[in-house]
Amino acid sequence: MTDIKITSFTIRDLRFPTSLDSIGSDPMNLAGENALGYLQYHTDKGLIGTGFSFSNGQGNEVLCAGIRALAPRYIGRSLASIIADFGKTHRNLLSGQIRFMSPERGVMQLAANAVLNALWDLWAKVEGKPLWRLVADFTPEEFVKCIDFRYLTDAITPEEAIQMLKAQEADKKERLELALKNEAVPGYNTSIGWLGLSDEKVTENLQKALDEGFKHFKLKVGLGLEADRRRLGLVRKVAGPDAVIMTDVNQLWDVDEAIEYMPKLADFNLFFIEEPTSPDDILGHAKIRKALKPHGIGVATGEHVNNRVMFKQLLQAEALDALQLDALRLSGMNEILSVLLLAAKFGVPIVPHSGGAGMTELCSHISTIDFVVVSGKKSILEYTDHLHEAFVNPASMAPGSYHTSPTAPGYSTDVKEEYFDKFECPQGSFWKSPKGLEMLNDPWRGVLGEQTS
Repeated sequence: MTDIKITSFTIRDLRFPTSLDSIGSDPMNLAGENALGYLQYHTDKGLIGTGFSFSNGQGNEVLCAGIRALAPRYIGRSLASIIADFGKTHRNLLSGQIRFMSPERGVMQLAANAVLNALWDLWAKVEGKPLWRLVADFTPEEFVKCIDFRYLTDAITPEEAIQMLKAQEADKKERLELALKNEAVPGYNTSIGWLGLSDEKVTENLQKALDEGFKHFKLKVGLGLEADRRRLGLVRKVAGPDAVIMTDVNQLWDVDEAIEYMPKLADFNLFFIEEPTSPDDILGHAKIRKALKPHGIGVATGEHVNNRVMFKQLLQAEALDALQLDALRLSGMNEILSVLLLAAKFGVPIVPHSGGAGMTELCSHISTIDFVVVSGKKSILEYTDHLHEAFVNPASMAPGSYHTSPTAPGYSTDVKEEYFDKFECPQGSFWKSPKGLEMLNDPWRGVLGEQTS
């Protein structure tokens, strides 16, 4: 059925008012609305390929405009022609006059992400497989053919990648069986510790997560040393000495601030500090990592890293203890596959960022691919407990705090129609309500000292 042809597309602006519950609140995002630029490719066989990319609310109309600029490129094309050389398809999508606007970064990279996600979703649906299983069934050569290796060959070549994948095939069957039994991807819980939550709510969320079997937790920091120590002490006391605790400051500090601040939290036995400084500062992350290593604190980043070249450089600079690629920021599964290979080459675990609506759904595929096909090693994946009910095939946790391996055909990207009725912007019922209009008409939404809504 790969002769299926794309005939038209639909783009929708979907915004969930998550700020009303402090979901996603951190030092740099005081009031974020989880928002999706949502693309549907319609076909002559009735199947729909769905893809989306993520924004934080205000400006989501710009993301939708970027998707609208790229989506027409595949109208009239057969799926077979798109996937025949998917690496070339990826390169061509990022090429042409549009590339001048922002080559492989920014809004156009997010737009390319949505387009490629829709194409991958369609391919997996045509094959009747969840996307992770589609990729797991590739030969090493088929896997590598999906990747554009331009700018990467000083770190990894296609030939080397094929050999790496072949080396993992000896016990791939055993890892596949673990994935099918939902024992491939351990989870860590972020929902316990949004910055805007009270200590009481943190304690309540933490106890609930412990009761569900979680052993790994992440807490937002950046409130100031006294407040951060109080909250970390609370989490360590409730979770116990054996729990793995991570921290995230969401780009708040300068390099030397991070180096000075984090050792004062070292007695809490922390796994890593996430995004300690600007996500663009590769050498800054390397400096921080070197300084914190004697204190037993690692460094993680990636949710705002735009492309494979930046990840290549972070790895080459020895700046990372955990690579947190974002399913909705890189240009689709094509680029994600290249980053999985880079991380395996440099021996750095993949710990995808999965803190927003729809991210856990997609990242469940990515982490499973990494374990079964690429690295062969179990690595934790972030879990947040909001808005899964909005998806046709929602992410969930299995016993033992493992992520459930997706089973439905596709990339788990389809949102239930009823959520558009309420949250599509601006015509959804919430956004036409007095509160919704107040939020939409505040040009400083999320800016400390300026927000009025």
